[in-house]
Amino acid sequence: MKARIKPSLLLDDQLCFALYAASRRMTAVYRPLLDALDLTYPQYLVMMVLWERDGLTVRELGERLQLDSGTLTPLLKRLEQASLLGRRRRQSDEREVEITLTKAGHKLHERAEDVPRCMAERLCLSADAFKHLRDELKSLAAQLAVPTDERD
Repeated sequence: MKARIKPSLLLDDQLCFALYAASRRMTAVYRPLLDALDLTYPQYLVMMVLWERDGLTVRELGERLQLDSGTLTPLLKRLEQASLLGRRRRQSDEREVEITLTKAGHKLHERAEDVPRCMAERLCLSADAFKHLRDELKSLAAQLAVPTDERD
């Protein structure tokens, strides 16, 4: 016997599920492009931030990616083992660990340049539609941000 479910509890009516499903599918579409670079999606995000601004601290990188150090540290270890980046304590403050790209990390940037174009082709969105969707998602993320004093 099929239970009666309130419309507010239907899975397909949930924004959270639509975002979750879209995120999983987006990551799956990235997978073959990133496999060619020997990167996972989270590693790709780390590399993009470092290509944008090399020499960030672990804390700065975590803030930029909205990741805590417990999540970020294993990613950085694997990227370091792949010789794409190096980690070292800052001389000015030994509590801070600075992340810098290696020569191989810089070279990978050239190989990754086609990834955004390939994704844009796959999404079949106009430039305006792409920007609108991105801006809406950024706005949603900002609305959902937990104030620092409410964490934990």
